[in-house]
Amino acid sequence: QVHLEESGGGSVQAGGSLRLSCVASGRTFSSYVMGWFRQAPGKAREFVAAIRWPRSSTYYADSVKGRFAISTDNAKKTVALQMNSLKPEDTAVYYCALDLNFSVIGTVTGEYEYWGQGTQVTVSS
Repeated sequence: QVHLEESGGGSVQAGGSLRLSCVASGRTFSSYVMGWFRQAPGKAREFVAAIRWPRSSTYYADSVKGRFAISTDNAKKTVALQMNSLKPEDTAVYYCALDLNFSVIGTVTGEYEYWGQGTQVTVSS
């Protein structure tokens, strides 16, 4: 079993930045895909970004490409999401997710086995 815990959410004005972090604990693992999803009120949970270890390959949703950057520290089993040039439409609860049975980087919620409880990000105009 793996526990994921997010931190770093908050409120910011449009154009500002936030950094989200997620740490995994529990069973050990050496290869993984860790990702971020978000869910706005009344909307489905959507893929934001993910990173694969080893290789450190990344994948982003078109809506955040060029503004968000995902990174991972394999030794600490953490994943971070640096969010710049934030827009009001980025407002959502952001969830960290872990896929240990991957073949490629997934963008669908069902491909991830473990989830954090989420952290709120609010961007005001």
